[in-house]
Amino acid sequence: MTDRRTASGPPEPSVPRTPDSSVAPNGNRDPLHPASPSERDSRAPGGPPISSLPVGTDSADVVEAGARPRRRRRRGRAVVAGLVVVAAGGAAAVVLLGRPQASTADDSAADLPPARATVTRQTLHDSYTADGELGYGTTTTAVSRLAGTLTAVPDSGTGVTRNQALYTVDGQPVVLMHGAMPAYRPLSTDTEGPDVRQLEENLAALGYTGFTVDEEFTASTADAVERWQADLGLAETGVVELGRVAFAPGDVRVDSVAAGIGQPVRPGDTVLTYSGTAKAVTVELAAADQRVAVKGAAVEISLPDDRKVAGTVERVSTVIEPASGQGQEPTTKVEVVVGLADQQAAAAYALASVDVTFTAQEREDVLTVPVAALLALREGGYGVEVVNGDQSRYVPVTTGLFADGWVEVSGAGIEEGVTVGMAK
Repeated sequence: MTDRRTASGPPEPSVPRTPDSSVAPNGNRDPLHPASPSERDSRAPGGPPISSLPVGTDSADVVEAGARPRRRRRRGRAVVAGLVVVAAGGAAAVVLLGRPQASTADDSAADLPPARATVTRQTLHDSYTADGELGYGTTTTAVSRLAGTLTAVPDSGTGVTRNQALYTVDGQPVVLMHGAMPAYRPLSTDTEGPDVRQLEENLAALGYTGFTVDEEFTASTADAVERWQADLGLAETGVVELGRVAFAPGDVRVDSVAAGIGQPVRPGDTVLTYSGTAKAVTVELAAADQRVAVKGAAVEISLPDDRKVAGTVERVSTVIEPASGQGQEPTTKVEVVVGLADQQAAAAYALASVDVTFTAQEREDVLTVPVAALLALREGGYGVEVVNGDQSRYVPVTTGLFADGWVEVSGAGIEEGVTVGMAK
């Protein structure tokens, strides 16, 4: 049977062998039965044969006659080493440190760990900080769907709201409306689909009524379109031609202009780029760090003046960057757009480099110890050395989240305020 004694319990009792009838009480063999050479060699000087010692006695524990017996230390739970845990991408790498066999409850105070810590209750955050660029978020390219001559383009930095001209072609506006779906066909009576609903939602928001907002372009919708066209100075056809409306998620800010006034344009030509009107932070992450970028997740933004601003992940997209040289592979990146809760806090910065802290996981109100307090147990798993006065014992623990040099632990006898040893 394997010896599994621990520091908290006594050693198993030794079981003596059946005595040899040829051995005299003083340990010497009867003269009529002299010892064989092998038996003489097996005896300790001045003592009985080793074969007659109780089971479990080590030969090193046999001493010469008259010598002071050595004190036998009771074995404790086998401890392989102290550990250092290095967090990387949410995982924990365990590095074993050479540490001698651990002391037990009946050892002297000199064998106790010199450094100690206390089991603490707190909230742990698995966080990741990345560089970000404060601006207006990612940009979108506005491509003309009409052929003609550019007669008006806005300046960079100009804001454009719903129903305003994003630019003009042949003196007629290309109008901004709100929506996620891009225009891809003319809209007229008997047309059906989600793009019809998107147009009708905008007409209703602008005050044009008399139709039902749904996915059907009816005669009533055409009447509302004619009124809208008249207000813009367009021909009152009741048909929305392809390219007359540019849809964007909201109001926009012109970022850059690619074509100038008087320049001819054809369908597919880039006219300008735009972004949202609110300040936002753009972060580029490696594909391996995508776990921290979850749409709707809360983040913390550190501004250049060290102020902290709350933010929310608004958009996560995958970007494939072309290979930088011959023989290189394309690189996959994750682009994250973070919105700021306090726009005024960032008003002083047109562009700035900031730090963005993502929280991938959070554990509230859990028992924790410093990572350096963990010990790897030979029989598997982890434990801590609980110190009580001049005694200590090893307690196995279950680990949870690792964060900022702390680790979540649980186990029998692990309570807030308990003293534990630190790795030497």
